[in-house]
Amino acid sequence: MTAIWDLLLEPWSLPFMRRAFLIGITCGVLCGVIGSFIVLRGMAFIGEAVAHSVFPGVAVSYALGADLILGGAVAGVATTIVIAAFSQNRRLKEDTVIGVFFTCAFGLGIVIVSTQSGYTGDLASFLFGQILAVSDTDVVTVAIASAVVVAVALALRKELVAVSLDRETAAAAGLPVFRLDLALYVMVTAAIVFSLQAIGNILVLGMLITPAAAARLFTDRLGTMIAAASGIGATGALVGLYFSYLLDLAAGGLIVVVLTLFFVAAYLLAPRHGLVLKRLRAARA
Repeated sequence: MTAIWDLLLEPWSLPFMRRAFLIGITCGVLCGVIGSFIVLRGMAFIGEAVAHSVFPGVAVSYALGADLILGGAVAGVATTIVIAAFSQNRRLKEDTVIGVFFTCAFGLGIVIVSTQSGYTGDLASFLFGQILAVSDTDVVTVAIASAVVVAVALALRKELVAVSLDRETAAAAGLPVFRLDLALYVMVTAAIVFSLQAIGNILVLGMLITPAAAARLFTDRLGTMIAAASGIGATGALVGLYFSYLLDLAAGGLIVVVLTLFFVAAYLLAPRHGLVLKRLRAARA
């Protein structure tokens, strides 16, 4: 028993692992909250779109030697504003507009990067994550910013749900649909940008969608879903980092793998919607 406790506590004795645990848990909670609204709205594509749309900002920052995360945030917010504006035309479905502009943004990023003579570790860390290299400042910044985003999301939860369920009815009731769309898109951008250091641009959609998708199988209540998704996201980050430390494997990839295992378990074993229990109830009927 002592050996097990020593093994569990060992990573916490290392400063870089403590920082990784803290930022991983923070991003897990943030993505769980924001991801719940995305899954409820049926717009998982927006996560992939924003993850790609930050690329031109990163490419410009890379070319100028500036901060990659800041550049990505600016590009992501700019793209989401454009998407939100064009999505107000109900002749076009939301995912159609998203597909047009996120591919354009990603293509622009490729063009900008192609003008550079080589790549650096900074760009690689943006693509694949570098959670073990975060600083104390990064942890504090992400924690404060995440708290603000979560607070805004929870304050607007009723309005966001109303728009998600029926946009026309929400507009007829006087809700500012465009501003609510914009607020959600910006919060998605924030969640993705803050999570880039944890698991990178390529895998960030897994952290944003998978915990919420798993939580959706357990409950129909938004509040319970948000709490469950946050718990799954934080636990997945914690477990993934432990395995990364013990097995000396990529942290970001393991976090997403662990979250996917949680989703598969929920798909099979959730009390009301799990496949196994549904089959058992059907067999008894």
